[in-house]
This record gives sequence, structure tokens and C-alpha cells, in this order.
Amino acid sequence: MRKVLLALALFPAMTRTMAQAPETIGSAEIFLRLKKLNVLGSVLYIAAHPDDENSRLIAYMAKDRLYRTGYLSMTRGDGGQNLIGDEQGVELGLIRTQEMLAARKVDGADQFFTRAFDFGFTKTTQEALRTWNEEKILSDVVWVIRKFQPDVLITRFPEDSRAGHGHHSASAVLAHEAFTAAADPNRFPEQFKYGVKPWQAKRLLWNTFNFGSTNTTSEDQLKIDVGTYNPILGKSYGELAAESRTNHKSQGAALTPARGQSVEYFTLVTGAPAHTDPMDDVTTSWSRVDGGEKIGEMIDGLIRDYSLGNPERSVPALVNVYKALSRLKDGYWKTIKMKEVQQLIEACSGLWLEASVHSAYAAQGGSIQVSFVLNNRLNAHAAVTDISMTGFDTAYKQDLSGNRNYTITKIVSISPSQPITQPYWLAEEMSPGSYNVKDPMLIGDAQSKPAFEVSFRLNIEGEEITFVHPVLYKFTDPVKGELYQPLTVLPPATGQFDPALVLFTGGEQKDFQVMMTNQTGHPTGTTISLTQPANITLKDKSDPQSADPIYAATPAANAGSATVYASELLHTDGKTDTALELKTIAYDHIPRIDYFRPAREQFVTADVKILGKRIGYIEGAGDKVPQALLQMGYEVTLLKEKDLTTGALHSFDAIITGVRAYDVHPWLTGRYAVLMDYVKNGGNLIVQYNRNSGAKIGPYPFSITNGRVTDENAKVDFLLPDHAVLNYPNKITDKDFDDWIQERGIYFISQLDPAYQPIFSMHDPGESPQNGSLVVADYGKGKFVYTGLVFFRELPAGVPGAYRLMANIIALNQKKGF
Repeated sequence: MRKVLLALALFPAMTRTMAQAPETIGSAEIFLRLKKLNVLGSVLYIAAHPDDENSRLIAYMAKDRLYRTGYLSMTRGDGGQNLIGDEQGVELGLIRTQEMLAARKVDGADQFFTRAFDFGFTKTTQEALRTWNEEKILSDVVWVIRKFQPDVLITRFPEDSRAGHGHHSASAVLAHEAFTAAADPNRFPEQFKYGVKPWQAKRLLWNTFNFGSTNTTSEDQLKIDVGTYNPILGKSYGELAAESRTNHKSQGAALTPARGQSVEYFTLVTGAPAHTDPMDDVTTSWSRVDGGEKIGEMIDGLIRDYSLGNPERSVPALVNVYKALSRLKDGYWKTIKMKEVQQLIEACSGLWLEASVHSAYAAQGGSIQVSFVLNNRLNAHAAVTDISMTGFDTAYKQDLSGNRNYTITKIVSISPSQPITQPYWLAEEMSPGSYNVKDPMLIGDAQSKPAFEVSFRLNIEGEEITFVHPVLYKFTDPVKGELYQPLTVLPPATGQFDPALVLFTGGEQKDFQVMMTNQTGHPTGTTISLTQPANITLKDKSDPQSADPIYAATPAANAGSATVYASELLHTDGKTDTALELKTIAYDHIPRIDYFRPAREQFVTADVKILGKRIGYIEGAGDKVPQALLQMGYEVTLLKEKDLTTGALHSFDAIITGVRAYDVHPWLTGRYAVLMDYVKNGGNLIVQYNRNSGAKIGPYPFSITNGRVTDENAKVDFLLPDHAVLNYPNKITDKDFDDWIQERGIYFISQLDPAYQPIFSMHDPGESPQNGSLVVADYGKGKFVYTGLVFFRELPAGVPGAYRLMANIIALNQKKGF
């Protein structure tokens, strides 16, 4: 058993993160990409969230039909649940963005997003469109269509309730509207000054489906088999789809690889009918480009003469194609195909072009040591003529002999005005339902550009070609080997509070620490101060010798209940501004993620009385409930499988399971008897929401459903107003459900044994009441509680009523007059 620690790490261990090595392409993939050069067709798939896409169809379109294929997701999945950690909201969206990009590396498609924020499950199209600002997000969809110029649009969902989620149906509505708007010069004409033009796709199709009890397919629909096997890749598209989708680890979305026939169905939404194929009547050869027939013939020769064992022999012909493309009239396919040919020249030459640093972080006004490595591994006729990046440019001229490393190391100064490495959609303050982006050219992009990029200018077969690569942090882990991670540019100083939220439950004084980190390694002249929050008195308790100041906070007598205050950390370095806190997210399957937010301390005053002291917490998929319990005044011990023994549990006043604990810990089912024995002997077992895992959880039968109340302001009716959970030690009233965020609850239970007592009834507009959000049962001398109320969202958000209700749930087995 171990106690919860609240110390926050500024820089998580780098060994936890996945290698992000520069892409290398083998001969089989080169051959596939040579064939793709002769295909000039494009498909854009549109849905609402990461992992909504049909990965099998996308892989088939990109790797079999060789079309330029893209997926446009309305949101970054910010409002979903997280199976691998405690990140929620914006942080979850950052994780899911990188999971999407990892999936696209497998299936070969491009990735796009709108500015829509995933505000959680909604049951109506109207709420989604209203919250997002329909016209704003429609402009994003139109912008992506005009930039990507798809021949065919395909939606995952219909525009009605069969979509199963308001975001799903809204994505289909927006796709339908954008099909027409993108072609209309009078719609969003401000976009034209950024290089796009009206674009009319051939048709919009709905990729119908058979999910669960909803079957929208029929044999009279257009259908194609996408389950074919690709011998070049050695995989079927069902196998590629499983590999792609398994990258969505935060959602537990892994698929079993599928082999054999797999039919996809389509129905026309608008545009020209298709009778045999989604791309009916679309020209996908070089004949669609003025002067392109000759280039098609050149590529045919390339494919015919390609040597699997000696791809470098194709370099001269590829350079000739590159030159022929450069002579075409400027246009969409010229730009796309020149980039594809350039990548093939690099791959066929076996060129290794790398720019790396020995630290993951660099500060504005500081410097970095960059190592540039070049290797012409297959001895193509190549010479480097110039290497440049921001802060560095050299006319380095060197013939590149075969398979020899050429290394240059330079100290590069970083301008004080160099932008910090912030995801572009987080640079501006959000609107309630969407992100705001100042630079219109960034809208739709999956992620920000790297902090620094290097241009390697080479002469290959007599042609000057510039290859652009990111500067990456490179290191060797003793277990995982050589790893690459992003380079992050920091402000000269960052700060943070520990803890980030201070809860006052009775006017008491509480301490918190301020940590300021100088990132440059030398004095910056920076001093810090705190803004004075309303009704909170701050007193500096710091030891003069301490690097990190400690402050005592005391609420005023009139601070009141259910009031949230905040204090910002200011820094002074020529001007006074809010300090930024560096937040780092690190998982093995995605690159390290860094982002910044204002360094703020949150103060919450709430009239919360607690009974009981010792809490055993079984962590689930990840949440911040243990930290909230500590703030309430409980002692919290995190329990592992080995700790769940009859003798070890009797000392706890309550045992709480984290969200989805029974979903992620199969061993919990094996500890059922131990937990029931704990309850029977007077304990209090509190189970937060799980999905329908089939695990035996409570002392009496119940079923977990997908029932939920998504309206965070939905009226809550008290079914048992005299029950202890509503009265002791805190009197729960309607006011305790004020200011909840995102939703009331999820995964309610039904088919309850009569021994369970439902406490609340609630429902979304137009729906029947649901009674499974909080149920209590007596078992022996103790209590069992199941709750789908989203404490994992409300407690970290500082909702006072959530603290009060949680205290009452914990106190259910304490001696009292009930």
C-alpha cells in the first residue's frame, strides 16, 4: 500500500515515451508509392471524433486504390473518456490528436480537424451545431474541402438520430452543407485571398453501417469489397485497419485483425449518382492535368524498370519526372505530385538527413547545439550545397560519397521572440464551444509545425532539391534504444502551484507552494508576485533560503459557500505578465506532448463536513479524485491487487474504485468475495462508473447501461429526501447541483434488485426519468454504493456540491441517527 503523493513533476521521465524516428521507406513501399504517382484522385472522409473513421475503407482507398485520402474530424475528442490516464478536456484532445496521427501513419491518409470542441455526449444535432457555432465550423469544413479538393466526400453518419450522437449527426449535416457551400463563390469569400478557390466535389456519399441494433445497409445500395489482401504490404486492409485503430489507446479502441471479404455500403446524399464505384466518372489519370499525359508515360516507365533490390537506379528517372512536373502550369496536382516525387527521390537514394539536439527543451533567448548528419547510403549522384534553419545558414558544399556519415555541429542562438511551442489551437482563449485560431492558414491542420525545421539543399543528378526535416531531440534509452522526441521552446521562466486547487471546508488556513523554474540556466532578472484573490488573504511563509515560496491562504469570514476564487502567478522581466505553466503528457505510443497554460491557483470555499478518515482508493482508468479527497481532509491510500485482503481492508472507513476500474483490472472480479466481506463487516464500498464489463460488482444484481444525462443543468429530483446520503453530515439541496460541468452522469444502472435504493431521478429534455445515477444498498453491517455521477469531472473542476455529496457518500457507514 502507498500514500498518494501530490508532488508534480515538471518533466516526466523521457523513458516513458515512444520512439519517433524519422520515417524510412523500404523497397516495397517505394514501389507502392511509384504506382500512386500515376493516380490523381482524392477522397475526403468526414465524421465527428477521433476513432469515428472507417479505418478499413480509408486504408483501402489510400493503399489499394492509391487515392489521396483524408479524414476530417470535427473535434479532437476532448470530451471523451480516457482509459489510459487522468487527462480530460483539452489534454485528452491533445492525446487523441496524436493517436489520430499515429493511425494515419499506418493507413496512409491525411488528417484534418475543425475548430469544434468536443463538449461531451449530446443527444441532439441542434445542441451540437448551436454550441459549436454552426457557421464557424461550416467555414472550417469548406476551407478543408477547398484546400484538399476531394473528388468524393464520404460521411460516416446520417443526419438523423440513427447516428447515435448529436456530434455524429452534426458532422453529416455540416458535410452536406459544405458540399454546396465550397463550390459557391459567395460563401466564405474571405478564404480566397489565402490561395483557395471554389471547389465542387463530384458527389457526397454516406457510408452506411450495421452497428449493434442499427442496420442502415441494404443490398440495393452501392457496395464494394474492401477486405482484399495487398501482397506488397503483406497485409489485408482489415489487418491494416486493426493496426491503425489500435493506436486509439485512450479509448480502448483496439480491433482484432480481420481477413477475408468485407463489404462496405454507400448511399448517395447529393451530387452525381454512382452506380458501380464511389469514384464513378472521376478522371484519376494524368489526363486530368494539362500536359500530364507525357508525365504518365514517364511514370509507367519508372514502374516497369523499378528494381526492388536497387531502388537507387530509379533516381535519375525520378529527377527527370521532377523536372517535367516543374514545367507544368501551377496547380493542385503539380504541387502534390512534386512533393511525392521528392519523397521518392530521398527514399530511393537511401538519403539519411537528420538534425538533432541533446535536450528536449530550449528557452527563448537561449541556444541549442544542433548536430546535422547526412548519409548517401545507396551512393546516388548527390552533393549538399546548403544547410539552413532559423538562426543558422551555411553554404556547406560537399559531395556525398556512398554510405559515409557527414556531420556538422553548430551552436544556434534562439531569438527572444521565437514563439514558444504551443499547439496552435490553444494559443488563443477558447469560445464556449470551439477553439479560436488567429492565423486562418492553420485552420484544419492536425498539429503545429515543429519548433525548428532544417532545409537541406542538395544537388541530385544535376537538379537542386530542398529537403525539409524537423529538429528532433535524440537520445538513447538503455532499454528501448535510440529514441526521437519533439524539441520544445520554452519561455525564459515557467511557474506552477502545488497543489493546483485549494479547498477550504470551514474557514481554515491552508498552505500552497509556488515553483518558478528558470529555463535559460542563467539569471533573467525575473521576480514573481501573486494577484490578490477576492475574499482570500495570502501570507508569505517562505524561508528566505527556500527556492520555492510557500504561502498561507485564509478565506474571509464572508467568503461564502460555493464560491471559486483564483490567484495568478505574475512574473516581472521588463514587464508584468501572467507566468506560464508547462504541462507535459507522456505515453509510450505517442510523441511527448508539451503545452502551456497560465499559472493559476484555484481556491474553492465550500461548507463540507466529513466523517471517517481513512480511504482506500483502487485506481481505475485514471482520474484526479484521490487528490480531491486529500483536499477534503481524508487520508488516502492507493490499493493494488496484493493489498485487497480481508485483514488489510478492515481499517478503511471507505473503499472507492476509480472510474472504469472493473473494465481495466480483471483481477477485481477475483477480489469480489474479499470486497463483499469488507462490506458485510461494516465497510463502505463506493464504485464509480464502469462500462458494461460483465463483471460481478455489487452484492445484488444490476445491469450497467449506456444511460446518461448530458445536460449539466438537468433538474435533479430527490427520490428519498430523508435518506442519510442527502442529510448527513451535509444537507444536500438543489443548490449542490449548480455549476456542474459537461454532464450529470454516465453509465447509469438499471434492472435493480429491490435491495438497491435509487437516490436521484433525472433526465435530459424530452426523455423519461432515469433513476440509476446513485444507488445505495445495505449488505450485512455495511453499505454498497454505485454512482454514475461524474465526480471525476466535478471534483477537479472545484464544484462545491460535488464535494459535499461525496462526503455524505463516504459517511454512509458512520454512526449516526439514521
